[in-house]
Amino acid sequence: MRKLSRVSLLFFAFLFVIPFISITIQFALAQDTTEPKDTLLSDTVKEAEKLLPAKVYILKVDGPIGAVTDERIEQAIELAEDEGAELLVVTLNTPGGFSNATRSICSNFLNSKVPVCVYVSPSGAHAGSAGVYMTYAAHIAAMAPTTNIGSAHPVSGSGEKIDSIMNEKVTNDAVAQIRSYAQKRGRNEEWAEKVVRESVSITDKDALEINVIDVIARDIDDLLEQLNGREIELTYGKKTLALENREIEEIETSFAHMILEIITQPNIAFLLMSIGGLGIMLELYNPGSIFPGVVGAISLILAFYAFQTLPINFAGLALVLLAALLFIAEIKIISHGLLTVGGVISLFFGGLMLIDTVDPALGISMPFLISMVIFVGAVVFLVTWLVIIAQKNRPIVGNEGLIGQTGEVRKSGYVYVGGALWKIDAAEEYETGSKVEITAVDRLKLKVRKLNS
Repeated sequence: MRKLSRVSLLFFAFLFVIPFISITIQFALAQDTTEPKDTLLSDTVKEAEKLLPAKVYILKVDGPIGAVTDERIEQAIELAEDEGAELLVVTLNTPGGFSNATRSICSNFLNSKVPVCVYVSPSGAHAGSAGVYMTYAAHIAAMAPTTNIGSAHPVSGSGEKIDSIMNEKVTNDAVAQIRSYAQKRGRNEEWAEKVVRESVSITDKDALEINVIDVIARDIDDLLEQLNGREIELTYGKKTLALENREIEEIETSFAHMILEIITQPNIAFLLMSIGGLGIMLELYNPGSIFPGVVGAISLILAFYAFQTLPINFAGLALVLLAALLFIAEIKIISHGLLTVGGVISLFFGGLMLIDTVDPALGISMPFLISMVIFVGAVVFLVTWLVIIAQKNRPIVGNEGLIGQTGEVRKSGYVYVGGALWKIDAAEEYETGSKVEITAVDRLKLKVRKLNS
């Protein structure tokens, strides 16, 4: 019994000692100054990431700057941020663009978590108007040889300078905007103001010499070689570009963006609006033809989408819509061409005023506008002429086609005309074989008058 009690005591003592030893060991490990396994693992991952090639995205922008360009650039920046890219390069060749889209793009550049380089290329390219703002707002500004940048002075729709109080307000606002970008990026403020007020333009070599750009590069590889190791200031701090081991990926333009870029061009938007109006007019002229109505409705919807992305002058839009109403009214109310002439004049001035921009390169081109107005006017004149001819010609089919024809009385109360016997709606009797002229059709009875033999 004593042996059993001793064994029991040893067993219970062991049960209490083991947890105590375990707690002591855990406490000692907690006080250990060596690095945790998680930290070691993190460092291993970081070392592995250094061995991976740095991802560089290339986005090509070639043409006027608009809402679609703004959306493409925004999506490109989001992609670069999500993929942890080292750099986003925007190759640029543009005559200019709309102010709202330009401001949005510059804002995206300023707030991007990934360095953005605007590269004016290829050789012969130009960064005008909106392109100057984009170049100044980017973290890095670069140009290819034999390119130029500048010409950002506000102009009127005819290409002349605006001499008004409004011009002074617009110019001062534009100067303040571009000088703020210059201060942020440490670029030439004086030239930035000069390019807006005096519309100057300089070459790539001059731009580098006066600190408008940072780099002149022959191509993308040359550009990335020069940028390797450059320190960039981002919103969250400074970053040194590591581009020695790199992977270049070009961001392709999606099919949807390609279509949207086409229909949001001012000329195409005006064309869609004109075709839409013609289609609806032709459908009303000949109800049930379907095809003109369908084409017209689709064109109008696309035109209104384009107008949503463009800076529209509502007075110009009202004149274009008035022209469509006048063309439709000409078919219903014969005015001997007066309504059509009014519609043509309204369409011309509406197209001239439609796009609210001071840059003539971004509005509806004059040759295109004149061609479309002549085409639409010719179609309306043709349709109106066909309507007049149709109203003048006597019907040759149906009951109305019998009016004016000559028939022969075959038997009492019936006349033979148009290859069939018709009942006469008359109180008097006509002799068999006498000739009569049909004067009216009342349901299935004919009203006639006797012809002198």
